[in-house]
Amino acid sequence: MNSSATTAARSRKRSGRPSPWGMFFKGFLKHPVMVGSVIPSSDKLIAKMLDRVDWDACKVFVEYGPGVGTFCQPILDRMAPDALLIAIDTNEDFVEYLRDGIRDSRFSVVHGSAADVEDIVRQHGHDSADYVLSGLPFSTLPPGVGDAIGRATHHVIRSGGAFLVYQFSPKVRDFLSPHFERIDHGMEWWNVPPAQLYWAWKA
Repeated sequence: MNSSATTAARSRKRSGRPSPWGMFFKGFLKHPVMVGSVIPSSDKLIAKMLDRVDWDACKVFVEYGPGVGTFCQPILDRMAPDALLIAIDTNEDFVEYLRDGIRDSRFSVVHGSAADVEDIVRQHGHDSADYVLSGLPFSTLPPGVGDAIGRATHHVIRSGGAFLVYQFSPKVRDFLSPHFERIDHGMEWWNVPPAQLYWAWKA
């Protein structure tokens, strides 16, 4: 952990706010099917996953299952001043944690389901999203939920946009291929565990 991260962790501890690692582990214990991992994503995974985003053309970015916000700040750091990041999570503890921790006018966190992304984006005044990011464990979601999320995501993404997915199982392709013709694949070995990376593009 670098010095700034250490300072931030100490500050959170003094203020009584849980550390991101502690919060993430708590979320995994309460909802292992939805969280999918006991360890947040690595910096290398984050950088590689976001590297293919055309930030100049990105006005609406959606994230499913933001957890403790591991991706949120890196996304906000890359986004334009007039862009919007919508984070959707079914875990109310994570939602409250993010509302308390991220004070950025471009950020909105919603307690809800990724399957309702079209309604959520419309409620924020937009018809579509440029990019959607997900670390949800598709292979362990309840029957039908993964299919519903894949379908809704394809509908909400504009032409030329992409669904960015990082997983620990290649089975996620089964949820992407019915909706996206072009799916790029990569790996990030510097992650625990190593992650499968997918960029599903909407023609």
